Amino acid sequence: MIAWIKHDEEARLEHMPKLMEHVRLPLLSRDYLVQIVEEEALIKNNNTCKDFLIEAMKYHLLPADQRHLMKTDRTRPRTPVSLPKVMIVVGGQAPKAIRSVECYDFQEDRWYQVANLPSRRCRAGVVFMAGKVYAVGGFNGSLRVRTVDVYDCVRDQWSVIPSMQERRSTLGAAVLADLLYAVGGFDGSTGLSSVEAYNPKTNEWSFVAPMNTRRSSVGVGVVDGKLYAVGGYDGASRQCLSTVEEYNPVSNKWGYVADMSTRRSGAGVGVLNGQLYAAGGHDGPLVRKSVEVYDPATNTWRQVCDMNMCRRNAGVCAINGLLYVIGGDDGSCNLSSVEYYNPASDKWSLLPTNMSNGRSYAGVSVIDKPL
Repeated sequence: MIAWIKHDEEARLEHMPKLMEHVRLPLLSRDYLVQIVEEEALIKNNNTCKDFLIEAMKYHLLPADQRHLMKTDRTRPRTPVSLPKVMIVVGGQAPKAIRSVECYDFQEDRWYQVANLPSRRCRAGVVFMAGKVYAVGGFNGSLRVRTVDVYDCVRDQWSVIPSMQERRSTLGAAVLADLLYAVGGFDGSTGLSSVEAYNPKTNEWSFVAPMNTRRSSVGVGVVDGKLYAVGGYDGASRQCLSTVEEYNPVSNKWGYVADMSTRRSGAGVGVLNGQLYAAGGHDGPLVRKSVEVYDPATNTWRQVCDMNMCRRNAGVCAINGLLYVIGGDDGSCNLSSVEYYNPASDKWSLLPTNMSNGRSYAGVSVIDKPL
């Protein structure tokens, strides 16, 4: 604002008091107020502007509990006006691979259908990137696929982008530094350790470093610029896995971090408040309702409250400080219920409204609500 006035001081100086009214001086640091604002000649020479500076100083002198009594436009922090969000659930098994896609409106507590997938797809990786939903790989009821479908939320339309290099179902998918990663999975005969990344700028898939372990039914999450591959099934040892690997895109290397407390294949993996959650999953025939959370800062896992239901192959997303686990199966049937975890109360609660049908192996993401 000062720079704007100085650019044509003669014509613009008269507007200064009116403009100062809208500058949030109280939200600047004390040092900045004293060293920069107070030293500015244009402010010193104008009584109205000096009053705004005094208001700001006063704000800093008051204890926190009194500050909220100073209600002006200048003490109110700007909050970005974000679009309302909806949760999108893509494909899945019900009981076979389906094309259906439905959305949950958090504000209205209701489910509604959107455009079907171009073809049946379950066990896919689903992410939201740059305003679009990507459904990567999966199983169409007879074959593991390499294909990728992209959903335009505004047009309510699906289109196709180039396929991955490898067929992958039960893969993990995540977005890191504007690239879409497809991690592990099953190609129809063997579990995969390979990982590939899609660059929307070049519209191409390319391999990055493989994991140390083959992992199908793997869950992935991104925390602090690192990609984590959690549990899964290692076809070689025929074991469900408790191991976890971390990928650093800068060094293009995978390394092991702390193991989970239990083996989990088909766990629901999500990130909330910079921590990585692994919910449910199974070890052989045993389907779990237990949940554990990984803190990268301490490289430790800890247990949190159990879910209401045993679930494996469920979708997961996080929004508004809550972690949602969607559908899955309990070992005998597909679930239509959704539950969410509140870390503040360490409690799981069920959404009042179920999906239109039970589905496991569905992909889930949070998108801006189309206007």
